[in-house]
Amino acid sequence: MVSTDLNTYVTFGYMLCVIAYLVVYIFGSAKSAARKCAFAGLILVWCVHTVAIGLRWVESYQMGIGHAPLSNLYESLIFFGWTIALALILMRLRFGADVIVLLGLPLVFLVMAYTFLEDHNIKPLIPALQSNWLVAHVMTCFLGYAGFAVSFVAAVLLLLSKRGDQLGKSLPRREILDEIVYRSILLGYPLLTLGIITGAAWADYAWGSYWSWDPKETWSLITWLVYSAFLHARLARGWSGDRTAILSVAGFGAVLFTYFGVNYLPGLHSYF
Repeated sequence: MVSTDLNTYVTFGYMLCVIAYLVVYIFGSAKSAARKCAFAGLILVWCVHTVAIGLRWVESYQMGIGHAPLSNLYESLIFFGWTIALALILMRLRFGADVIVLLGLPLVFLVMAYTFLEDHNIKPLIPALQSNWLVAHVMTCFLGYAGFAVSFVAAVLLLLSKRGDQLGKSLPRREILDEIVYRSILLGYPLLTLGIITGAAWADYAWGSYWSWDPKETWSLITWLVYSAFLHARLARGWSGDRTAILSVAGFGAVLFTYFGVNYLPGLHSYF
């Protein structure tokens, strides 16, 4: 399929973006035109990625089983990579922090590379997935995950910025990193909340119950509680800096287990 081939090119395109950013960051100056070229390359690859997702959607209709390309692990990985790249682009446009793009892009590449291990064939939707709730639930959850991914990268850099060596001195100011951690979670949290709500509505439609303590549902709730604790600590307790950075790292760990880990546990979401 054309979309599958295009996604392969996109994967290696992100790898080239990682290399370009690494070379430019090591050898280029802070205002180097090369950095702008590297960022333009990222935008180009992301646009091709967008086209590939659209093509897969069209191909499913051409096969007579048309549905949004969000129905299995392969397709969700493709969309997850797309959302993280989008979040990195928006963060770069807002804060100009190239180092977060540099460290976030390998995550995009790894997510896309993981698709090589999955079945890429377009298949009919199983009955549980035949609902308009599919698009609303998956899109909101993964857009929220993308915000958390950017927050995670910024949180790691914030923790490293305390170092007194050259690495610590080369990072953006702690105030900027702290703001990125906070703003990214502030974006991701309502999206995850909406994703859980739409998921509950979808569960009632598919299985006759809003909540069944399925492993993915349970870990989605755990993830939501971690980020709820982050916002409570930040807004009500005045936490910032390293303490909230640690919560951000813990939250993204919960995100990864919610997405990948629970797939190896028996449950209603085993089709992912």
